[in-house]
Amino acid sequence: MLRTKLRLYRPMGRVIGVSADPWTRFRFGVALLLLVLVVGTFGYFLIGLSLLDAVYQTVITVSTVGFREVTVDGEVSSSYKLFTIAMVLFGAGTVLYTLGLLLETLLEGRLSDKIWRRRMQNRIDELSDHVIVCGWGQVGQAIGAYVRRTGSDVVVIDRSEEKLTEAEGHLVVVGDATQDDTLMAAGIDRAATLISALDHDADNLFVTVSARSLRPDLQIVSRALDRSTEEKLRRAGASRVVNPHELGGSRMAALALHQYVAEFLDVMVHDQDWSTRLEQVKVTDESSFAGRSLAECDIRSKTGAMVVSVRDVGGVFHTNPSADRHVEPGEIIIAMGTGEQLHALARAAE
Repeated sequence: MLRTKLRLYRPMGRVIGVSADPWTRFRFGVALLLLVLVVGTFGYFLIGLSLLDAVYQTVITVSTVGFREVTVDGEVSSSYKLFTIAMVLFGAGTVLYTLGLLLETLLEGRLSDKIWRRRMQNRIDELSDHVIVCGWGQVGQAIGAYVRRTGSDVVVIDRSEEKLTEAEGHLVVVGDATQDDTLMAAGIDRAATLISALDHDADNLFVTVSARSLRPDLQIVSRALDRSTEEKLRRAGASRVVNPHELGGSRMAALALHQYVAEFLDVMVHDQDWSTRLEQVKVTDESSFAGRSLAECDIRSKTGAMVVSVRDVGGVFHTNPSADRHVEPGEIIIAMGTGEQLHALARAAE
């Protein structure tokens, strides 16, 4: 079983002259120490020591171990003393600096990862009605961007930590989405929807089975690359199955044959900056609309939104419904209007 790791990714700021990577600072310290050893060896060699003695004298000086000092013909000249003093000050300081960087790097990596995982888990534990996206490929990234534009919270799951470095601003779980503990770490018990957008149908099938077993009432949208897998995903518990190839082909055909209709629907559904859009409102048992006709609900005059269709509990859409049609609990009202009008509709439906 893959070990699940939690991490919140954020853009890293730059500090001029200082590397954000602790291992880069440690490598700089090692390079500085090697430079000191080379300079020390060369200096003692110029003073008169042999090459081996120069290396030996440099090492015992910068390490301050206090072994027997090597002299030139049994004498210690003034230049020898001055150079040794300089080597003790700079060499010993460089050794301590490099060891300090190594310790800092090891501790910083472990502590920062632990702190971020704890913060991540705390933030996920506070979420409810969020969207879980399994797989951070091109499809997953497009899903995350769209859901984020709607204002909903997103938790992304992927095996690749490298991929998730691009998921800036999202809550992220690094792990295997087919594992129950990974889904629980993403807050599946409180999520509104899970979208499985992995690269292989077998993985999407496994995620669907696992998610459905953990949450029988969860809305699950699964990706299918092979048409033969679609029915298997539905039997496994997927609420909706999407084949990106068929969906993309249908949209291209619609743009070719019904250009302006397709453009209008794209704007209505996807463009958050446009003033008018489509929205759905579910009628609950406690809703003021439950058991009343559309004329009695008087949605248009009270909210300004226009009812386009009503989806009954059997999944049938009743487009342009008559005013005397009654709205029952569990049905979905699809309306068109501005953001303010649709917000008023959602409040009126409570």
